[in-house]
Amino acid sequence: MKMKMKREVLEVMRQPLEDREVTISRAKFTVTYPSSFMLVASMNPSPSGYFNDGNSPISSTPAEMQRYLSKISGPLLDRIDIHIEVTPVPFEKLTDERKSESSVEIRVRVTNARSIQTTRFKESKQVHYNAQMNVKQIREHCILDEDSKGLLKNAMEQLNLSARAYDRILKVSRTIADLQGDTDINGAHIAEAIQYRSLDREGWLG
Repeated sequence: MKMKMKREVLEVMRQPLEDREVTISRAKFTVTYPSSFMLVASMNPSPSGYFNDGNSPISSTPAEMQRYLSKISGPLLDRIDIHIEVTPVPFEKLTDERKSESSVEIRVRVTNARSIQTTRFKESKQVHYNAQMNVKQIREHCILDEDSKGLLKNAMEQLNLSARAYDRILKVSRTIADLQGDTDINGAHIAEAIQYRSLDREGWLG
């Protein structure tokens, strides 16, 4: 089902995305419910859908595209771990006969990564996987070497990323390392995780 949400409706998700709880306040009482969920969302890059497609006509002005993209606020994007920009698939790739990784192979890697995380947090009653880590656990399980620190520092400064984005990059890097069966986080894991923060940088339209 396709639904278009108003900005104020989307902004309501900020608290449950951050705290994994929903608080409902009324005149006589306040109730908090657990709300741990995985958010998967998509949107067109512009009203016409042709933004960043050099082979298609641009039917929206820059102002229209900026207004359209501003429906998703920076603080909301900041709370989404991974942003993927999907570009049109060229004919050559559509007709490529090389076999890609099968769903079965991917499932094995994901299952192994979840097993690693279950073992990692076996002493914790609140945390079961990387996305749930608090700051203390991030510092414990996401130790970087000097090269990785330098890479992340440069990205933070160049992309004007927030402290929240910093922690999320470390969580995603830890998960990438788990998927590859690596004990330590290295520069390649950090670089890949940084690529997934492209939409929450300042001036992400251009």
